[in-house]
Amino acid sequence: MKKVDLLSISVSTGSYDEFVHTIVNSAQERRSHYTCVANVHMLVEAYSDYKFASVVSNANVITPDGMPLSWALRMLYGIKQDRVAGMDLLPDLLKRASLQKIPVFFYGGTQTMLKKTVQYIKNNFPELNIAGLYSPPFRTLSASEEEFIIQKINSSGASLVFVALGCPKQEKWMAAMKDRIHAVTVGIGGALPVLVGIQKRAPKWIQNAGMEWSFRLLQEPKRLFKRYAITNTKFLYLLTREYLRQKFIRKVATPLN
Repeated sequence: MKKVDLLSISVSTGSYDEFVHTIVNSAQERRSHYTCVANVHMLVEAYSDYKFASVVSNANVITPDGMPLSWALRMLYGIKQDRVAGMDLLPDLLKRASLQKIPVFFYGGTQTMLKKTVQYIKNNFPELNIAGLYSPPFRTLSASEEEFIIQKINSSGASLVFVALGCPKQEKWMAAMKDRIHAVTVGIGGALPVLVGIQKRAPKWIQNAGMEWSFRLLQEPKRLFKRYAITNTKFLYLLTREYLRQKFIRKVATPLN
């Protein structure tokens, strides 16, 4: 898929269906690819850390998860880009995996969340092949532990691995696993707890208004207030600065009559 540079990262462009098709096709062929689901938080993290920016931009697919990223693409480049949100992408990929007999693996999250995931899939996608689930310890893994996980996923036969470690940990893990895990990995972050009913998703009108972050903030104010206060402000600053920079360049480049 074509990528466009957006402030601090590259973002893939195309229709929503193209994103789903690309990920599913890669999974069917068991390519060692990874997909980042990019939002404002990820973009600002990448702006502050060039190594992380490289991790995101080198992903095979980088979806514009938040409406602000879709708006930024239109504002800076005139690209009318579909939002490809992780909360939509996850159930759609599960549906396609069920229909096309693609084995899936869930890596990350708590044991409670993974149990709820199994129950959700039994209720909604009974034909889906769950190749495995694994809740890693919340610390840096040793080399032997990492190798155990790689072997566990590869031997499971999974073609599609959903990674729920949170940003930026999951993106760094997926990049480190490229060419080591023989499957497509997708960083689903906060989409899994919403899918299985641990958290609620914002109503459609809030999603369309680009204010889904505010709904999440109401659910987890202590954890998210500082993040959103900093990242949203910084994103608006970076976007405004880039817009004015491009506007100035176009003005200078326009010949006088």
